[in-house]
Amino acid sequence: MLSITKSHERGHVQHGWLDSRHSFSFGSYYNPKQMGFGPLRVINEDRIEPGQGFGTHGHENMEIVSYVLSGSLEHKDNMGNGSVLRRGQVQRMSAGTGVLHSEFNPSATDESHFLQIWLYPNQKNIEPSYEEAVFNDEDKQDKWCLIASETGEQGAVRIHQDARLYAGIFNGQQAPEYTLSDDRIAYIHVVKGSITINGQALLAGDALKLTTESLIQIQQANNAEVLLFDMTAH
Repeated sequence: MLSITKSHERGHVQHGWLDSRHSFSFGSYYNPKQMGFGPLRVINEDRIEPGQGFGTHGHENMEIVSYVLSGSLEHKDNMGNGSVLRRGQVQRMSAGTGVLHSEFNPSATDESHFLQIWLYPNQKNIEPSYEEAVFNDEDKQDKWCLIASETGEQGAVRIHQDARLYAGIFNGQQAPEYTLSDDRIAYIHVVKGSITINGQALLAGDALKLTTESLIQIQQANNAEVLLFDMTAH
């Protein structure tokens, strides 16, 4: 079974310095039909104005992945981590028993544009931890590049959940098929460009849910950047 959520159907919050679009219910946006998908709970597309950001706030028992699209994002937390993320960098924070952190756009001129992704963990109350990895556009070109997984193989950041997150950049028809194993579901989020997957035409911000189909095929793509979540159905 296929299900599409169009970009304009997402929640939209404008706070002046922050423009955020929510694929699932989050904060003041509530949609009982969009409460998550499998272990995937949040995909927020955030744009932060120069010199602005989220002050120190807390999380617990959540796997949080930040995927930077453009600009820069400065992270600080009470574990002693502090860094500036740019395009190609992926950050994973396992909140576990609790962590305090802030996210800030350190640029005086450029917008920060990134995806914040939350997944429920399959282990509660673990010790909080933090990890970064770099995946350049060349790593994702015409392939599904593993960027996060439960075991952290192939240089992926390690998440505490039976899920595999891939990123791919596709143009034309040079794209590999992807096959889901039994009892797996998939969620596809289009970051930019346009792409046709399993006969469904998708644009930036659109999402595709697959619950019974095992084969994922790209028929056409035009400067598309895509995230693919391969997840346990339980």
